[in-house]
Amino acid sequence: QVQLVESGGGLVQAGGSLRLSCAASGRTFSTYAMAWFRQAPGKEREFVARISQSGGNTAYADSVTGRFTIARAAAKNTVYLQMNTLKPEDTAVYYCAARLSAVPTVAARLYDYWGQGTQVTVSS
Repeated sequence: QVQLVESGGGLVQAGGSLRLSCAASGRTFSTYAMAWFRQAPGKEREFVARISQSGGNTAYADSVTGRFTIARAAAKNTVYLQMNTLKPEDTAVYYCAARLSAVPTVAARLYDYWGQGTQVTVSS
């Protein structure tokens, strides 16, 4: 069982930056692939970024490539999402997810555990 707790959301002006954190419980953090998803009001949940168990393999949605960076700190059982050059269309609730598998995926339905979400609001 893994519990995920996100933090770091907030209100920021367009062009600004935020760093989201996702703290995971349990001693097997390194066996989980991790990802960030987001959901805007009235829209489906969408993939943002994922990172492999080792941290050596990452992937991003086209809409955030070059602006967002996902990373993990094994010693802290934490995964981060650094978000730069934020745009109003990045406004959403951001969710951290964990998957007990070495196979990378962007499909939300294949992730086993989810955090409660953190709100990111970007003003124009």
